[in-house]
Amino acid sequence: MTVDLLCLVADKNMEAAISGLLSQPTRLGIGPVSHRTIVHPERDPGCFLRGPEFLRGFQSEAAHALIMLDHAWAGAPVGPGEEMESDLEAQLGRIGMEGWARAVVIEPELEAWVFAESGQVATTLGWPGTYSGLRDILSSRGYWPSGHPKPADPKAAMEWVLRYSRLARSSSVYRELAGNVSTQRCTDRAFVRFRQILQEWFPT
Repeated sequence: MTVDLLCLVADKNMEAAISGLLSQPTRLGIGPVSHRTIVHPERDPGCFLRGPEFLRGFQSEAAHALIMLDHAWAGAPVGPGEEMESDLEAQLGRIGMEGWARAVVIEPELEAWVFAESGQVATTLGWPGTYSGLRDILSSRGYWPSGHPKPADPKAAMEWVLRYSRLARSSSVYRELAGNVSTQRCTDRAFVRFRQILQEWFPT
């Protein structure tokens, strides 16, 4: 069956986050989107090095496709996420998929999208207080530098909160966060790109 959007992603957590985001299309400023997500067996390196070729056999199965991966992984190219996105889209163009597929590289990794300014973040991560209280405790522990919009190492910060709350780090946490937390004030570069691409492809 043909779907609107095929997502090739690096891991199950990213798959869950996309599922949560697309479950609330109006929050992204798009119409309803049918989608299918595939986790690349080689994770981030596979998405970057072989993602475009991997998608070759799927053009008849989806109206559009996204390749999504983290910026931080062992052996990743030196340079900003924009350069990795340009590299991937150049590869897509060379094999005839320009426009049909795009790339989004999350800097440094998916957990950067977790810390949107919302009380729902604290609740979902099991923190007993407010979002500002969560930010303060992470700052006191050295995870969140003063004046920064996000923790310096969002994965380590999230893992600390989950340990404190005695919650398992699982895909369901990412799905719940993505489905329940407002994205209106999210200024993360990769997230803004993700949203803009979807708005171009699937306007309301």
